[in-house]
Amino acid sequence: MSHAKLQMHRRSLRRLGFIVAVLSAPLLSVPESAHAAGGGSCTKPLCIEFQAPEAFLSEAFGGQVPAPQVLNLDDAAQAKISAVFNRSFPQARVRYWQQGDRTAWIFDDIGKKGYVPTTAGFVVRAGGQLDYARVLQYRESRGEQVGEPSFLTQLSGARDTGSGLDVQVDNISGATLSVQMMQRMVRTALVLDSLVR
Repeated sequence: MSHAKLQMHRRSLRRLGFIVAVLSAPLLSVPESAHAAGGGSCTKPLCIEFQAPEAFLSEAFGGQVPAPQVLNLDDAAQAKISAVFNRSFPQARVRYWQQGDRTAWIFDDIGKKGYVPTTAGFVVRAGGQLDYARVLQYRESRGEQVGEPSFLTQLSGARDTGSGLDVQVDNISGATLSVQMMQRMVRTALVLDSLVR
């Protein structure tokens, strides 16, 4: 799909999303547990699938996706993650993929309580540096610009300083909470990576 057609499609989705939100707001609440495994369905109109999880993993490992591994989150690990995730990680076991000096992570987060989870993928290099991030599925009615390459490129190479990222990330007007969510997810991926090294 060309860039112009994709932009037109996204504008249509935003308009439809607003109409649906107004007419059926109580039906749009998706329990976080439904997406805790880093997946969930991407149903129209309130979901934009930027990239399928399988395509993300294939990209991350050059088409040779390693078998998934499992990280068990004990109390000490949960404490480290909670410090950046703003709450306990929603599951006690996290799947990840590792090959050479790279790990890949897929998980969900929300912009704020009551929001619908966004699924994103992160590739981390040894040494605690983000290689790159991808939004896989964005389920809110606005703020989908965080899935655009122009935004995600800012996150490449980021490291966690303990209080934030060491890169400057520009805000997006009308999507402040989504921008903060993406920064928080990057920091969480970096912490998760540190637990398996």
